[in-house]
Amino acid sequence: MTKAELQELWETRIAEYRDSGQSVKEWCATHEGVSPWQLWYWLRKYKNQNGVLSAQSTRWLPVEISEQTSNVSNSLLVRIGPAIIEVSPSFDPVLLSQVVKVLVALC
Repeated sequence: MTKAELQELWETRIAEYRDSGQSVKEWCATHEGVSPWQLWYWLRKYKNQNGVLSAQSTRWLPVEISEQTSNVSNSLLVRIGPAIIEVSPSFDPVLLSQVVKVLVALC
């Protein structure tokens, strides 16, 4: 097998692995002849290159949009880690700055 054929084979395998949503061990158990150490090797190899597979490592996250049923108008919700701060138009900028710095340090 040529180097180009080997690379194409592993590009296909890695794409299949990533699409499967399985762990390395689970995926390799269902693909005869592929050991977890081989898959890890090729995953690392493509992670360190600027090739086709590195672009596939970008993952989209779901976004939930919900309507707020609050009596406060013109408020802003600031999310830092698991914390949510509701900022009203008459907020104290110094206090908000201090709270955000603490949350950033903790989260």
